[in-house]
Amino acid sequence: MERPGPSEAPVTGAETSGPDPQLAVTMGFTGFGKKARTFDLEAMFEQTRRTAVERSRKTLEAREKEEEMNREKELRRQNEDIEPTSSGSNVVRDCSKSSSSDTSSSGSEESSDSSDDELIGPPLPPTMAEEPVDRMEQAIGRLPPPLHEEEEDGDDDDDGGDSEEEENPVQKIPDSHEITLKHGTKTVSALGLDPSGARLVTGGYDYDVKFWDFAGMDASFKAFRSLQPCECHQIKSLQYSNTGDMILVVSGSSQAKVIDRDGFEVMECIKGDQYIVDMANTKGHTAMLHTGSWHPKIKGEFMTCSNDATVRTWEVENPKKQKSVFKPRTMQGKKVIPTTCTYSRDGNLIAAACQNGSIQIWDRNLTVHPKFHYKQAHDPGTDTSCVAFSYDGTVLASRGGDDTLKLWDIRQFNKPLFSASGLPTMFPMTDCCFSPDDKLIVTGTSVQRGCGSGKLVFFERRTFQRVYEIDITDASVVRCLWHPKLNQIMVGTGNGLAKVYYDPNKSQRGAKLCVVKTQRKAKQAETLTQDYIITPHALPMFREPRQRSTRKQLEKDRLDPLKSHKPEPPVAGPGRGGRVGTHGGTLSSYIVKNIALDKTDDSNPREAILRHAKAAEDNPYWVSPAYSKTQPKAMFAQVESDDEEAKNEPEWKKRKI
Repeated sequence: MERPGPSEAPVTGAETSGPDPQLAVTMGFTGFGKKARTFDLEAMFEQTRRTAVERSRKTLEAREKEEEMNREKELRRQNEDIEPTSSGSNVVRDCSKSSSSDTSSSGSEESSDSSDDELIGPPLPPTMAEEPVDRMEQAIGRLPPPLHEEEEDGDDDDDGGDSEEEENPVQKIPDSHEITLKHGTKTVSALGLDPSGARLVTGGYDYDVKFWDFAGMDASFKAFRSLQPCECHQIKSLQYSNTGDMILVVSGSSQAKVIDRDGFEVMECIKGDQYIVDMANTKGHTAMLHTGSWHPKIKGEFMTCSNDATVRTWEVENPKKQKSVFKPRTMQGKKVIPTTCTYSRDGNLIAAACQNGSIQIWDRNLTVHPKFHYKQAHDPGTDTSCVAFSYDGTVLASRGGDDTLKLWDIRQFNKPLFSASGLPTMFPMTDCCFSPDDKLIVTGTSVQRGCGSGKLVFFERRTFQRVYEIDITDASVVRCLWHPKLNQIMVGTGNGLAKVYYDPNKSQRGAKLCVVKTQRKAKQAETLTQDYIITPHALPMFREPRQRSTRKQLEKDRLDPLKSHKPEPPVAGPGRGGRVGTHGGTLSSYIVKNIALDKTDDSNPREAILRHAKAAEDNPYWVSPAYSKTQPKAMFAQVESDDEEAKNEPEWKKRKI
């Protein structure tokens, strides 16, 4: 029903059951009383669905037509290419053959109309012939190649294997260039590099943790931040999380810490109750820590091992209690202290090496019994300093305190695959690592002071031959780290140095960024800034806000007139700006100079004053004339003699006498 137009007369209430006009006039607008319009949502949805289906069908039909036209064009083009390349006998034909071929073609067309099963005409081109095969492969998978093709592929693979064998993995070691980062004077016992390779963090026996930024560092190779997160405890392990926003700090204390990229504390693990016998019933470690590691997949989860004979997993969100507890045991069921621990590459396994020489591997979700246990992996009583999984997750390398490096297959964890000896170590955190391509294993050696140089030794994983060595420095090599993205090797030594080895052609970013930058001169504004005083226990009203950026602080200090005030230098010459020169030609400068040179010092100030007393009395020029007109005349009382006083005494005094 259409509404009446503005020129049409409105329908009265007697004619239809519309709104009452009197009521509309009374309420003041004509739309009052009309029934609200209703919508059928299901019908609308159904209509929309049909429209979408119709549009999709049309789009598919248009696409199929376009593909069919393209196929026909391709077929015609291939037929045109085939005809010129046919033999001369097929090209030159007599009239009888041509006429017979015409009749046969016409007959074939008639037969094609009656039967669609027979294929008449030239052979199908390769694209048309392979099309049904492709559809079949999509449905049931790719068909196996013929036998001769398999043999050819096998030969190709063998050739590729030979080429890979001919390629020496030693050539991939980036050791052509090096830079040296000065951490301090004591042993660098911890190294950590973030996943992107932008920042390096070092820790040592001097309790310091230093941050190095390759992108912001110049040729001076200076750390942009240094702090002591664990006060007077030696730093034993530093590791960035898999996201790169947090750093796990493990020290000689019983409480591990997590700090952010700028060095500010995020969480600190709780300390357990050391008087409880069962360590599973405490909330944290009760003895010195050895090392720690982040979970490679789960954000915020890490684990630590301690002298309380436990391996504990933690969550950053819950620092008040550990997540789970693993208790290494000997074959007799006695406690044994784990010296190092790590996660597998997929995070499902936890491996720990113990002081009795055993290596124990647990399933991360089963804390009771170890999944693998080899009791004599290294000599008992020696501290196994490192266990590391390969990138493929099937091989485990262990660096023992018995001067050996061993390789294990976790699928057959009954004997070592290879073993190398003659690798002296004197530090409980000497580690080993795999190369990014999993073909080499790297570890460091220790030396006595003044008895040679520490070396970085490379072993080939397949044969476990000692294929390469690098002389680092005249001290022990404690830490080594081979970053897979940068393809650079970081080494921590026993004399406080952190060295970075790289190759300009094989390495990426990292040390290459800071080497090309010239050393900057110290800005004058940098000397004006005041040191930041850290008062962690002060009240909030007296606590200074922590400095986020040095550049912003410099700009703020430059605007402060007190902090940015430069002392005025001495005036050279005749003087300027209202200041008198020290050596000038004017009378005032001469007087000032003579006054400054007059250094007479009277030992007795009273004598110096009385020296001029007689001259002032004879010639009262300075003081007395000034008050001659305003000073009142002195009126002194007359002093009587003794005889006159006796005469004037009263009678009662005389009688008394």
